[in-house]
Parts: sequence; C-alpha cells; structure tokens
Amino acid sequence: MDTAIPVSKPSGGLRLNTAWPLLLGLAALAIPTLISLGQQVWSKESGAHGPIILATGIWLVWRKRDDIMEHAVPGRPWLVALGLLVSLPIYVFGRAYDFMLLEAAGCYGAFMSALYMHVGERAMLRSWFPLLYMGFLVPPPGWALDHITAPLKLFVSHVATQGLQAFGIPIINQGVTLIVAQYQLLVEDACSGMNSLVGLTAISLFYIYLLRNASWRYSLLLVCMVIPIAIVANIIRIVILVLLTYFFGNAVAQGFLHETAGMVLFATSLLLVFLLDNIFSQVRTWMRRS
Repeated sequence: MDTAIPVSKPSGGLRLNTAWPLLLGLAALAIPTLISLGQQVWSKESGAHGPIILATGIWLVWRKRDDIMEHAVPGRPWLVALGLLVSLPIYVFGRAYDFMLLEAAGCYGAFMSALYMHVGERAMLRSWFPLLYMGFLVPPPGWALDHITAPLKLFVSHVATQGLQAFGIPIINQGVTLIVAQYQLLVEDACSGMNSLVGLTAISLFYIYLLRNASWRYSLLLVCMVIPIAIVANIIRIVILVLLTYFFGNAVAQGFLHETAGMVLFATSLLLVFLLDNIFSQVRTWMRRS
C-alpha cells in the first residue's frame, strides 16, 4: 500500500528570523527620513497629511498581508539590484544635500526593492494600491506646486475680491495682493491651502479604495473633482481671512483663527468629496434601474 507523502509548498515570504538584518537596514534609512519629514514637511500646512498617509498606508499593507504572503515568490535578483543601485545613491545624495524630495524618493525606492526581493511582482501587483498610496509620502517638488497653483491663486483672489465688493467690503486686488482698508494680504500666504491638493487627492483615493472599491474610471472622475473643490474651499478661506482682518485686525486673522480656518476648510473639502461621491453613486444606481 502506497503512503502519500505531503509536499510542503515553498514560501517566498519574508521571515523575521532570517530577515532581521534587512529590516534593521531599512529602519536605518527610514527613521532619519521620517524625522526629517516631520521637521521640514509635516510641520507645514501643505504637508500635514503626511502622518495620516503613513498610518493609513501601514494599515492597508497590514490588511493585505495574508494575500501578499499567499502569492509571494522571490523577485528577480537583477531587478532587485537595479532598484537598489538607483534608489540608494538618490537617498544618499538627498540626505547629504538636504533635498527632501530625493531623500524620501530614494527611501521609498529602497523599500519597494526590498519588498520585491521577498514577494515578487505578482504579490506586489495584487497590492498595488497600498504601495502606490504610500508613495504620497514623497513630497512633490515645490517648483511644480508653485507652477500649478500660481494661476489658481490669481483666480481665487479675483473671485474673492469680486464677491466681497458685492457686499460693500472696501477691497481691491493687485495680482495676488489683496488690499482691504489699511491692510494688505498676500494670497501667496493666505492661499497656501492650494498646496493641500496632494493630501486631498491622497485621502480621497483612500476613501474610494476602502469604501467603494470602485473602477479606475470612477476613481479618476472623483479625483478630477478635487481641484474645483479645493478652489471653492480656498475662495471661502480667503473670504473668511479678509473678513477677520477687516473687522478684527491683522493679528487675529494671522493668529490662531488663520490656522483654524485652514483645518476647517480642509475638512470641508473632504466632506464635499464624500458628498459628490454619494451623489454620483445615487445617479449611477438610478441609471442602472432605468
């Protein structure tokens, strides 16, 4: 009588008892970068979304851990070597010369290369969103944000000025400078919330992926609405800051209420995204029924 011998399935998963040197090396890269991000990027309003993305991104990856390990197969060594050869010099250069974009990008590339080495492309493709989502931790270049937001700042300053003039507020605008009574306000500073487009896009994608699991077409449609939502929110923000300055003085407007207005309007932008998603979902349901 033949005896069946069970055959164990080889696993390419990451085992802590053998991978601790790699984990220590990655920690040595990540910890200084996270500290620099906290000091240089996350402490500013435009980068305040960073800790949220880090926490939710780690949770998403942990949530997919079983699926990742089930399909894990060691990656191609030459691709791992190529990824590290590209990522590590970028990290070292960015760290040495204080280029936060390059440092964070190099650290992210090193992590992706190490993950690919242990789980391969199939497992990574099955978990593409959490890995792509973590890429939002890399701060976009300032010149790109300035180039994108410059015309938006001109637009929102003009719209806000026209709206306030309609209600009798003595205000004029000269480019991105608003003159109200004896005060001058720079939209360059007051409209820094336009730089929250990155965080708003990331959190909107997180919401779509987690609660809707929608197609890429629907996701793209909703993400495209982020820009007009951010414009509307920042027009409201400028109006609030102008009114605070006009009625209560510059010290009040540029103090605690200035920061509060930014946080409240970022939350308002998110609520508008959720509202649009609800409307679009109801429209799609109605169209299917009819």
